[in-house]
Amino acid sequence: MNEQLRGLRDRIDVLDEEVLRLLNERAGIAQEIGHLKNGSIYRAEREAQVVRRLQEANKGPLEAESISVLFKEIMSACRALEQPLSVAYLGPQGTFSEAAAVKHFGHAVTGLPCYSIDEVFQMVERREATFGVAPVENSSEGAVNRTLDLLLNSDIRICGEVKLRIRQHLMRQVEDLTGLEVVYSHAQSLGQCHEWLARNLPRVKTIRVTSNAEAALMAAENPDAAAIAGELAAEHYGLKIVARDIEDEANNTTRFLVLGLEDAAPSGRDKTSLVISTKNRSGALLELLAPLAGHDIGLSKLESRPARNSNWEYVFYMDIDGHRNDSNIQKALAAVEEHCRFLKILGSYPLAV
Repeated sequence: MNEQLRGLRDRIDVLDEEVLRLLNERAGIAQEIGHLKNGSIYRAEREAQVVRRLQEANKGPLEAESISVLFKEIMSACRALEQPLSVAYLGPQGTFSEAAAVKHFGHAVTGLPCYSIDEVFQMVERREATFGVAPVENSSEGAVNRTLDLLLNSDIRICGEVKLRIRQHLMRQVEDLTGLEVVYSHAQSLGQCHEWLARNLPRVKTIRVTSNAEAALMAAENPDAAAIAGELAAEHYGLKIVARDIEDEANNTTRFLVLGLEDAAPSGRDKTSLVISTKNRSGALLELLAPLAGHDIGLSKLESRPARNSNWEYVFYMDIDGHRNDSNIQKALAAVEEHCRFLKILGSYPLAV
């Protein structure tokens, strides 16, 4: 080993020890803060502020995403010293929902895989989980309607969001496509990989299952089958990845909601989600949107769903820029209520970091 390389490694060893000392000092201060606080030690707005500040201060070579991952794991480990969190997600293990939960909360939480999105909501409602994570929309396949329907009738609050780049991989017991007869996956993933499947496996049967992790488990039990899932599923079920990144859209992203029983406090860069039912007449939707424009409030999402209690009427899900405590949003929503049948604020929360 040449002297220059040895010298650089010695410097890394010294820095590692200093990083370790500082991490434990930070953990000790976090414990002191935990002893002074009442209630949950997890503060979504505070953690978002920390990550944003460090990303803005970062001069590289680490990328902003790496800074987010590193410091969320540090905060997760410090938080667990005082109050371990339990997080329900759409299971089983190895789903993208689990990956989203880890991205948001870090690894130092207790994951609670659920059989359905309904069960995720129920776990939080019954306080059997501190928080839940559920998919709400995909950049290529659109809204996850079950999540929207449950939000309408539940007391659950949206207290955060996660945007996860979805990388779909074809996996099975062996490293090639020989003898492949069937591909299992969730309906959304099959839709996201439709063109690749048509081009590369036109004669192979595809079967929809309840989750990508279930697909991976089925592929692990059947030598003639493969699954489309994420890398986490391949690790959990001991599968070999035959083809990587087979999604048709290069920037395929799923947005997940973090679900709890309380709103997050303002962080400075927030989003508010709401659902509105309008009167069934000409110009009704325009009347709802006008107060938002009049108070300079950005609208980042508008999604319609059929109203369950009346034929040919709709409810509208909206995401607007800002926190429900902001004065301009309070004024705008007061004006909106004058023109709608029903308005429910689903939550205010920090933008995904």
